[in-house]
Amino acid sequence: MDRTEQLEQAREAVEEAQRLAREAHRHVASNPMASTTLAAASAAWADVARTHAAIAALLPDTTTEA
Repeated sequence: MDRTEQLEQAREAVEEAQRLAREAHRHVASNPMASTTLAAASAAWADVARTHAAIAALLPDTTTEA
């Protein structure tokens, strides 16, 4: 995977983390256990995003300026 692909994977992981965080927030009052589980899943996806971003930072920039 090149840098651009790693950054795209990071973006997708951030979107999933955000989606799960919103779901966790929605279930706080009605189902605290589900909320806790969703929050943990959101945190895991945030870790995935950070990992992809860290890998991307180590890869050479392959974009060319016009």
